[in-house]
Amino acid sequence: MTNEFDQDFEFDEEFDDELADFEDFSDDDPDVLVRTAVLQKNSMIALLCIKSATAGAAICRVDPRENNPAVQLYDDPTAALEWFTKSLRTSRKNGWTIVYDGLPLQG
Repeated sequence: MTNEFDQDFEFDEEFDDELADFEDFSDDDPDVLVRTAVLQKNSMIALLCIKSATAGAAICRVDPRENNPAVQLYDDPTAALEWFTKSLRTSRKNGWTIVYDGLPLQG
């Protein structure tokens, strides 16, 4: 029996470069905001994450309907937070339920 959650994501080189930029932000810096939202719709689970600092921000979206996660980098952390908030609001209007919204889950 195949489990739909047992899939490996294959990331292309371009995504690896974007992800490296996303990981450059230090979580130890008190000016760094990290927030993760887990969304659910029917049998699908999606993630929307933001990581921002004074120098910029990155938003990562994992959508089960897409082959690869998407990362968007921002020079303006305020604009990134506005986009993140708007995206959550739009997702709710489109039938997604936010099952978690807070600090990244660990463990």
